[in-house]
Amino acid sequence: MTQTYTGGCACRSIRYEHSGATVAELLCQCQHCRQRSGTGHSAYLVFTNRAEMAMTGEVKIWSVAGDSGNEKHHAFCPTCGTPVFVTFPAAPNLIAIHPGSLDDPSPFAPQFVTYNMRGQVWDTLPPTLTTFEKMPTN
Repeated sequence: MTQTYTGGCACRSIRYEHSGATVAELLCQCQHCRQRSGTGHSAYLVFTNRAEMAMTGEVKIWSVAGDSGNEKHHAFCPTCGTPVFVTFPAAPNLIAIHPGSLDDPSPFAPQFVTYNMRGQVWDTLPPTLTTFEKMPTN
């Protein structure tokens, strides 16, 4: 289902609007996501039409290689530090928006968990979600 998503950072220096259907909505428990979020996971709405995201304001980028060796660009506000989205040079059409940056995060409905760390009892996840020990290849 096509929907319009609006959001931005906490200080409102960055604003975005994106329309389209998600191709995935997930929680990730990899080490980078845990460190960046300061919690047990990060959350993402993934879209295939990155070029259609309208944005105002300037983001700062932190790049890191994932377990695949491919680089990920984490975009955040240089003023307030809010994580806003992630892009992938190996998949230039993809963009993953953090639902916490949405004006209305209620449409976010995670479908699965990647890098599942079931031993983290302090980061309880819904038991009905399908989980993967690593990122699925397809």
